Amino acid sequence: MNAVRQLAEIRDMTMAQVAVAWVLRDPLVSAPHRRRNQAHHLQQAAEARRFRLTDEEAATLEASYANAGPSWF
Repeated sequence: MNAVRQLAEIRDMTMAQVAVAWVLRDPLVSAPHRRRNQAHHLQQAAEARRFRLTDEEAATLEASYANAGPSWF
């Protein structure tokens, strides 16, 4: 969470925009799905499309997430 918050502050983005920009890095994703129960959520998601994360930024975000395998073991 700290990496997301720090990147959002550095790039003048919201944390939600960082998340959407990260998801959009995946070439198989054409449109991220988020629950949008307020108009400003939709606006933030649309604005996130103009942000492109660098490989270094993405690596920083992904560093704290380790694949721990299936959770049922």
